[in-house]
Amino acid sequence: MKMIDVVQHLKNEHDRLTKQIQAISAALVAFGASYGKQTTRRRLSAAARARIAAAQRARWAKFKGGHKENVVTMPPKKSMSAAARKKISAAQKARWAKIKAQKRSA
Repeated sequence: MKMIDVVQHLKNEHDRLTKQIQAISAALVAFGASYGKQTTRRRLSAAARARIAAAQRARWAKFKGGHKENVVTMPPKKSMSAAARKKISAAQKARWAKIKAQKRSA
């Protein structure tokens, strides 16, 4: 084969491949919307939705000036007393001291 024939063959192959790529691109555009990236959303439980709705109603009632017909109050968050936190902290420090002492002796 002559060099001119090789070049002509490569040009023809390039044109054929270009047409195929354009056809694939058109197919991707056509199907892109239906096969695109799909995100999943976490679903809230009914209780969680009820708590969120109640909190929002309470915020709106406070904002509007105290219309309290349909307001459901949220239970207060449970908190630990300072004495209980100190007790837990002391117990945890004692556990770690025991573990460190065992490592030192081993």
